[in-house]
Amino acid sequence: MKIEATIEAILFTMGESVELKKIAVAIGHDEETTRKIIHNMMDKYKTEDRGIQIIELEDSFQMSTKPEMYEALIRIAKQPRKYVLTDVLLETLSIIAYKQPVTRLDIEKIRGVKSDHAVNKLIEYNLVCEVGRLDAPGRPILFGTTEDFLRAFGVHSIEDLPSVNPEQMEDFKAQAEEEAQLKLEV
Repeated sequence: MKIEATIEAILFTMGESVELKKIAVAIGHDEETTRKIIHNMMDKYKTEDRGIQIIELEDSFQMSTKPEMYEALIRIAKQPRKYVLTDVLLETLSIIAYKQPVTRLDIEKIRGVKSDHAVNKLIEYNLVCEVGRLDAPGRPILFGTTEDFLRAFGVHSIEDLPSVNPEQMEDFKAQAEEEAQLKLEV
């Protein structure tokens, strides 16, 4: 059995991310060996200047088109729908990404305004999904990010998100306190 060809066939056929452990079972190797083989394949795709790549999303892998090929694809395919992430959506998405799992109420406490529309749009765009329910009165829905979020922002896992500079955090807190004081004075 040609291991790389098998992995390539699995990733191509599935069309979405496939967990490392499933690939390992399919090729009859342990996860560590399988990860090394896939990483070697990823390197080959880069050095051979191919139109496809393998991306890693947490403990899964997916075959995808290299971003630099999109122009050529758009010329022959219908133009894909581009989602517009407004400042409100980006703000809501960043809260969910950094605080997940998080309830709608928690998001609204941080933003200071209702967030139903923003959360619903992010679910529609498949960047956010329901990840469970909080064990509290009313059992509110908990939200988290999806694999599409990881793909869209080019990160392998949530741990790869950039950390917030502590100095910036203090500035944000000071700005929020000033805004709160202004609202109280009005």
